[in-house]
Amino acid sequence: MHFLSILASGDDSSGSPLPSLILLALIPLALYFFMIRPQRRRVRDQQALQRSIGVGDEVVTTSGIFGFITGEEGDKFWLEIDDDVQIRIARAAIQNKVDTSAAVAPVEPTATDDDDDAEKSENS
Repeated sequence: MHFLSILASGDDSSGSPLPSLILLALIPLALYFFMIRPQRRRVRDQQALQRSIGVGDEVVTTSGIFGFITGEEGDKFWLEIDDDVQIRIARAAIQNKVDTSAAVAPVEPTATDDDDDAEKSENS
C-alpha cells in the first residue's frame, strides 16, 4: 500500500523512488547468489560424495571418527574403527573421504639435530 502511495504522489521534493525500488529488487538477488546458491552446491556435493562411498574406502564421520567401510546395508554402513571393532553408521554421517595417497611420513630427527640437542644440554 505504501508503495502505491509513493508512485501516486506527484511530489518532486521527495525525489524519485526508482533507486529505492532497484535496491529493494537487488537484495533478494544478492541473497540468492551469496547464500542460497552456494548452500545448494555444498548439499549437492555432499550427496554425491555419500553416494560414491563404497566398501574399502577410508572415511571420516561428522563426529570425527576415522575408519574403513567394511559393509553396506542400504542407508547404513559398517565402519571398522580399530582391529575387530566395528560400528554401524548412517550414510548421512559420512563427512568426507580420507585421501590416503597424500599421507605425510613422520619426520625423523637427523644427526645434526641430535648434535644440536647435545650441545644445548651441555651449555645449560
